Amino acid sequence: MRVRRLPLGSPGDGPYDVVAAGDGTAWVSLVHAGAVVRVDLADGRVMDRVELGADSKPTVLAVAAGAVWCSRGDGWLSEVTGRAEAVRVDGTPYGVAATADGALWFSEMTGHRLGRVADGAVDYVPLPAGSFPAGVVQGPDGAVWCALNTAGALARVDADLGVTVHPLPTPGAAPVGVTATADAVWCVQIGAGQLARVSSDGQVREFPLPDRAARPHAVVPGSGGVWFTEWAAAAVGFCAEDGTVVRARLPKGSEPHGLTAVGPGVWVACESGELARVDPA
Repeated sequence: MRVRRLPLGSPGDGPYDVVAAGDGTAWVSLVHAGAVVRVDLADGRVMDRVELGADSKPTVLAVAAGAVWCSRGDGWLSEVTGRAEAVRVDGTPYGVAATADGALWFSEMTGHRLGRVADGAVDYVPLPAGSFPAGVVQGPDGAVWCALNTAGALARVDADLGVTVHPLPTPGAAPVGVTATADAVWCVQIGAGQLARVSSDGQVREFPLPDRAARPHAVVPGSGGVWFTEWAAAAVGFCAEDGTVVRARLPKGSEPHGLTAVGPGVWVACESGELARVDPA
């Protein structure tokens, strides 16, 4: 694989997640700086900066109805691309995802539930107590899927808001990031050092990583498989549909978290203070 690195912001800003804007730029959350920035991917130049407050801790980004939203550690969801909207939620939001109907879904880690924002109103879907929901995605079946970190499972929420829990086979899996491909939902298991592919009927196939202590964190779809970050191993990997894994090493201490697919490769937010571009060899 080929790797290119772009320094971003000041030391300690903490790039956490990144989402492509589709025009050669990307939005990046700076968890320690309390801001979200728009970056020119050609040279790393910061084109826009939205200050959210020193204690806001912006984390996961998502695009909904053409606008970029971020979850915040201080109990808010913020739109950062012009309308400057903010929605107060109960608890600590983390994962965010848009659905085809224009709604914004989010996980509430400490409240153990999912929330849905539409037309300014917030509705909640309870999840199993103590499950600590993390990443959220709309699956190819139209349902909303969520990683249940401490429960070691994925939850599926159907159109009638019914919840089905699909346990992962490996004890201590601790799923965090989730994504959807054309026919399945994938998750990364930060506790077990694996990826898992879950079909819409709940059939699970797990793929152990070469480094089981790599602590995979985020995952996005790619051509013929999925891309993922290895937070502890300072690496980015690609897992093909058959389970074949290839990896690109980043500098020690990079702490890669969120990533976004652009073209054949991905851009990765590294908490050490840079963006990394990773392309297939």
